[in-house]
Amino acid sequence: MTDDITLSPVHRRVLRSQIISESEPGAVLRDFASLLDFVGAHEIAVSGKHQLLPMSLLADLNSRLSRTNTVNLKRPQQKSYPYISGLYLLLRASGLSLVEHRRNKQFLLLDDDALRSWHGLNMTERYFALLGAWLIRGRGEILGEDRYPFSELSRCRDFVQSIPKAGLKVAGDKQTESMLPFQPGLHNVALLDMFGIVSVWHGETEAGKAWSISRIFRKPFGDALFHLLSDISSDEIELWWPVKNRRDETAMFHDFQSRLQPFFPEWQKTLTLPETPLRDDLHVFKVSLGRVWRRITTPGGMTLEALSDAILEAFDFDNDHLHLFRYRNRFGIYEEVKHPYTEESPSTAEVKIGELLLRPGSTLEYLFDFGDNWIFEVRLEKLEPVNPKIRKLVVVDGRGQAPPQYPNFD
Repeated sequence: MTDDITLSPVHRRVLRSQIISESEPGAVLRDFASLLDFVGAHEIAVSGKHQLLPMSLLADLNSRLSRTNTVNLKRPQQKSYPYISGLYLLLRASGLSLVEHRRNKQFLLLDDDALRSWHGLNMTERYFALLGAWLIRGRGEILGEDRYPFSELSRCRDFVQSIPKAGLKVAGDKQTESMLPFQPGLHNVALLDMFGIVSVWHGETEAGKAWSISRIFRKPFGDALFHLLSDISSDEIELWWPVKNRRDETAMFHDFQSRLQPFFPEWQKTLTLPETPLRDDLHVFKVSLGRVWRRITTPGGMTLEALSDAILEAFDFDNDHLHLFRYRNRFGIYEEVKHPYTEESPSTAEVKIGELLLRPGSTLEYLFDFGDNWIFEVRLEKLEPVNPKIRKLVVVDGRGQAPPQYPNFD
């Protein structure tokens, strides 16, 4: 794979001589271990919409890291601690964590099966497992940011390559200070620092500011790394988001490994996530449109298109418009499955409900009619054992009269 990349002797020497440890080329492995210990020791109730860490735990977690943010804010949130936000993105994008819904709350948990795989990796394998999760799968939307049209790899590579050799002056440069939260994002600046790709000089703490940066410098390892990945275009990366084809994502990780592994022969094993087969269990959904709701039971083998049909029938809507389902996958990334007529694959006619691997409490957003934008909340209340008597979707309960589909038709 590297035959198509022209690496200078200096770049090759830098890559081959780079040591991977808890503190080299950056402290990401040490601080990520601190995050794993912290999450494992606490029952952490995360925020509802974006599933972020609560304010009450941030200062404690920040104090355990080797790279910290001195925050001078009255009510700091997770984004006020870019190093924590960066580590949280790694935790979600790596698949080492899950969000479980209990008692109308959401809790951040470690995935025991994935964690066993993690503990079987050496330092080099762990470093590149996290690097790949960040650059390939990572998205700002995991942190509650608006969707950005390109991958973290594209954002970070372009940013690093724009840094002058003398370093990027930040403190006192209003244009640069205002740019960093968006390009590449402060959490990415923190991750670039923790992975040893750049060096960040901290400035004097200022009131009302989450992070004061004096200068940012490129490092030889970062230059060599991004040069090795330079032929992966932004347009190509954009096709991977949202992830609609698991085989494509797997191929991307294999490409990433094939480029770097010749320079790091210690990298033999990869992080393995547990494979969960299609769930045939009965899915019990509570479908709400405002205060009106219907309870629908369906086998996991039914398609999302069939669920759409059942929702529309339960609310007395004509099935004469396009639709889509939107949900967060296990990595905290939004995925959309759309009506077959949109010609986007896979469509709702192809995806089975059990393939979404929803956990009780998980929510789907069902959007019907892209003009009138009817938005239904589809919450999975529970999973029940397979019942051979139930082979299709059944409306078992409900409350309230559905609104008219065309209230202003006359």
